[in-house]
Amino acid sequence: MAASLPTAITLSSKSNPSHFLPNFRNPNSKTLFFPSNSNSNSNSIPKTPTLKNRRMPTQIQATTDDLLDPGLLQQAIQLLQSSPPTWRSSLLNNVLIFLIGSPILVSGLSLSGIAAAFLLGTLTWRAFGSSGFLLVATYFVIGTAVTKVKMAQKEAQGVAEKRRGRRGPGSVIGSSAAGCVCAALLIYGVGGEPFTSLWQLGFVASFCTKLSDTVSSEIGKAYGKTTYLVTTFKIVPRGTEGAVSVEGTFAGILASILLASVGCFMGQINVGEAVVCVIASQIANLGESIIGATFQEKEGLQWLNNDVVNVINISMGSILAVLMQQLILESWHT
Repeated sequence: MAASLPTAITLSSKSNPSHFLPNFRNPNSKTLFFPSNSNSNSNSIPKTPTLKNRRMPTQIQATTDDLLDPGLLQQAIQLLQSSPPTWRSSLLNNVLIFLIGSPILVSGLSLSGIAAAFLLGTLTWRAFGSSGFLLVATYFVIGTAVTKVKMAQKEAQGVAEKRRGRRGPGSVIGSSAAGCVCAALLIYGVGGEPFTSLWQLGFVASFCTKLSDTVSSEIGKAYGKTTYLVTTFKIVPRGTEGAVSVEGTFAGILASILLASVGCFMGQINVGEAVVCVIASQIANLGESIIGATFQEKEGLQWLNNDVVNVINISMGSILAVLMQQLILESWHT
């Protein structure tokens, strides 16, 4: 006689609420297995059935493939590489770069300063793409590095930047106001295509001016042997508003040349415009020293602090570069 196979009878039972999906229930089924007895005939009564629980698969299951959707990853890569840049691509690129560069950012900026720098970075990427962002990043790295030079000595002399050189939002805005204006003018197409190169020139010139000012000031406070007041050439202590030194001035010129070269290498300006940026930055820095020596820290002019003077300084550098390009370079080409 052929051996009988186990017989299974499925009985539904009351399901319990799902721990993951409260609105759904986890369906359970209970199966009765009747074991066969090869020694008995087909009419024999089966033994007491065994009861087993079997959990059915839930209706929604999260898988690794869903979380790592190749299509979604491809869309993110395409967004990062958007050309021309969009606001979304600018925002995403800035998030990634700020996360990677957070140790450097924290060393040079306060938390509110980082927030202001993030807005500047997003605007810069939207207007000028990766080349403009690289220019600003170069400015920030060099400016932060020279600010830290001989910090203990500067603190002892009372001429160090506040918070051990970690700059706040006022400093970020004061250092980038002219560049932000140029970026906005380019984004909204003010003047059309003929003015695009002018806004790029003004942008580069503003940061060349500010980097030259920062380097000359910090190197002068650290290594300047003799510091002169620019209006009278009277010898004054290091850190005096409107004071200059040979060491600081020379370092500032080199910094301006370096940043203008970066702008030229990245294709934002040409060689002639790079020279214009360097000249304009030095004229603007001289004007800033005169303002500092004549008006800053005077009674009734307390509002004329370093941040306001920075805005005036970089605005002069940017405007001078644009005017020199139109009056000198254009006349040579014609």
